[in-house]
Amino acid sequence: MNTLRNFLVVPVLACCFVASALAAEPPVVKETAPKPVSAAVARGKYLITLGGCHDCHTPKLMTGKGPALDTKRLLSGFPSSQKVPAIPEGVIGPNSWGVLCTNDLTGWAGPWGVSFASNLTPDKETGIGDWTEKKFITTLRTGKTPGGRPILPPMPWESIQQASDKDLKAMFAYLMSLPPVRNMVPAPVPPK
Repeated sequence: MNTLRNFLVVPVLACCFVASALAAEPPVVKETAPKPVSAAVARGKYLITLGGCHDCHTPKLMTGKGPALDTKRLLSGFPSSQKVPAIPEGVIGPNSWGVLCTNDLTGWAGPWGVSFASNLTPDKETGIGDWTEKKFITTLRTGKTPGGRPILPPMPWESIQQASDKDLKAMFAYLMSLPPVRNMVPAPVPPK
């Protein structure tokens, strides 16, 4: 019986010691929890990521391991501060290259001319911040910007138009949840 009592007393005393030590610690200040993300925003982020939208619409930073997304400018399109590189004569044509792109993949040249990835952030002046969900869906279904200009390559709007309304609404919800980035993307340049 003494052995059993000693066997129980030692762990009980140890627990009391640990509990009193923890109670003496100052309270830990918890950081405020991040704002909960709606299911639609989470789904939209997933679709935007899986769809490769960052490949063209997010500027890159060149690192020792190659290009990395510039997380301060997510989905803000071709940087307005970047000079458009010259395209050498005769590089694009039926018997040569079909497409050229800038190092960060935000600018593209081909038989259609030169196109620039759009600013998809909710900036009201330079992005899609004044768009409605309906305008966003119509643009991706028709392949035409709200101003009537055709969406140019390499934007795969023909594939994206196959998405359900629910998925397109989720993509829009995610884009509207991003911080707005002021970045005026240049207008496309027609072919010579």
